[in-house]
Amino acid sequence: MLWIDGRGYNVEVVKIKRKGEFLDKYAQRTEMGVLERELHGNYINYQLKLGPNTDPAEYDLLWEKLNAEEEFHTVQVPYGENGMYTFEAYFSNVSDELLCQRGGRNTWNSLTVNFISRRPRKGAA
Repeated sequence: MLWIDGRGYNVEVVKIKRKGEFLDKYAQRTEMGVLERELHGNYINYQLKLGPNTDPAEYDLLWEKLNAEEEFHTVQVPYGENGMYTFEAYFSNVSDELLCQRGGRNTWNSLTVNFISRRPRKGAA
């Protein structure tokens, strides 16, 4: 189950890639070669890959949500051993592939999306 803006989408998540990225306000080397830096924070970003659209209507709703012209979304993704991480994110690089066409129906596969964190992480929930 994938949660976006309080709604669960019954889709198969086959792969999740998580990245902790550090963003600097300022980073510069001194004349002596020592790095001076001030950190904005650590941003936890996710990339999800979904399986084929076994429920075409649900898949289509998710596709439309991921491509809606909205600035930010609240997403909930797995974090830690048993927990979930809820954060504000924007979506980027939404893509999928047409697996096959049968009987006038399209089956899509390999939907991928990046969830890019809006704010630095203050601790996982």
